[in-house]
Amino acid sequence: MKILIKHCNLISVEPDRELYEKDIDILIENDIIKKIDKNINEDADKIIDAINKVVMPGLINTHAHIPMSIFKENLDGYSLQEWLTQKIWPAEEKLTDEDIYKASMMSFREMIRTGTTTIVDMYFMQNNIIKAAEETNVRLELTRTLMDSDGNGDKKLEELENLIKEFQGKEENITINVGAHALYTCSESYLPKTIELAKKYNLNFQIHFCENTQEVEDIKKDYNVKNPAEVLEKYLGSTNSILAHAVKLTDTDIEKMKKLNISISHCPISNLKLGCGIARISKLLDEGINVSLGTDGQGSGSSLDLFEVMKFTALLQKGINENPKLLPAYEIIKMATINGAKAIRKEQKIGSIKEGKKADIIIIDMENPVIMPINDIFSAIVYNVKGTDVDTSIINGKIVMENKKIKV
Repeated sequence: MKILIKHCNLISVEPDRELYEKDIDILIENDIIKKIDKNINEDADKIIDAINKVVMPGLINTHAHIPMSIFKENLDGYSLQEWLTQKIWPAEEKLTDEDIYKASMMSFREMIRTGTTTIVDMYFMQNNIIKAAEETNVRLELTRTLMDSDGNGDKKLEELENLIKEFQGKEENITINVGAHALYTCSESYLPKTIELAKKYNLNFQIHFCENTQEVEDIKKDYNVKNPAEVLEKYLGSTNSILAHAVKLTDTDIEKMKKLNISISHCPISNLKLGCGIARISKLLDEGINVSLGTDGQGSGSSLDLFEVMKFTALLQKGINENPKLLPAYEIIKMATINGAKAIRKEQKIGSIKEGKKADIIIIDMENPVIMPINDIFSAIVYNVKGTDVDTSIINGKIVMENKKIKV
C-alpha cells in the first residue's frame, strides 16, 4: 500500500530539517515513510491533497487511563484521595469486561479524532483494552496497574507477567510496560518487586509521583525519607521510567532525579482540576529532564485532546513564572511528539517525520476562522488549533481517519 501526501506544509520535528517547510510531498509505503521531497511523482494507491494543510507527527499521550471515558465530569468538589477512595475505586470494582472494552473504544476513537496516535495507559482488564486497540489500530503501551495496598499485590504481579509473556514483541502496535500505581499504594517491600519485573524484561516503568501535598507527606512517612526522590534514587537504578504529574518537587528532588533515567509526563489539566498545583516544567527542562505530555484519565482530565494540553502547558508556565519568553511554541510541540517518543524509548521509530520512520502522521485543516490569520505557525498550532481541527490521522501507515471521518 502506497500513500502519497501532496503539497503539505510540514512540521517534521526533525533537527536536520527546517522547522517549517512549505509545499512538501510525503510518500508512505506500507508502514514506513519512504520519501520526503518536493514534487514526488510516483504511482500510489492513495493520493491525499494536503494543500493549505499542516502535516506533523501524530501526538503521543504519555499518561492516561483509557477506560475512564465513562467517568467524565464526576469530580467537582473532591480532592484526589477523596475522589479515588469514595468514587472511582468503588465504581471500578463493578466494571465488567464489556464495560472496559466499550469504554476503551470510546477513548481510542476520541484519540484518533483529536490527533493522538500513541498512548501510554495504566489500568486493569488489559485484554479488553488491547482488543479495542487492535480494532482501532492505535499504537498502545500499557500495563496492569500494580499496588499492594489492597492485599493483592502478588496476584497483580502475576497477571502483569502473564500479559508480558502473551503480548510483548508479538504485535507492532502493542507494547507492555510495568506500572506501579504510586508510592502511597505500594509498600516499601512491594515496590522493588515491580521495578525488578521491569528490569527482568527490559521494559519501561511508570508510576504516579508527587501529585499533591498529601501524597508527598504520605511518602515521607511511609518510606521514612526527607524527599520523595530518595525512594527513586534507592530503587530505580537505570530503569527507564515515566513519572506522571511530579507536581510537588523540591530542588533537592530535581537534583536527585537528574541522575536517573526519568521522563516526566506533565498533565496540567488534571492537576488543575484536582487542585494539585502546577508542576515546575520550565525548571525540569532547564535541568535537562525530558518532559512529555499526558491527559490523565478523562475523569480528571476531561478529554484526550493533547492540543488543549499543549495550550495549558505553555500558558501556565508563562503565567506562574511571570515570564512570557518561557517555553516557545515549537518546544511545546516537541513535548507532544518527540519528547513522548523519548519517554517510551521509541524515538528511533516515531515522534517525528523522517524517512525510514513509522508513518504516524496527522494532517490539520488550518482554514478555520478561529485559527486564521496565521502570523506564526507554531503559535497557531499550540494556542488556536483544537483536536477537532485534525482532518486525517495515519497510524503505522494505515489511514484511520480521513476528512474528519473515523474509519475504524
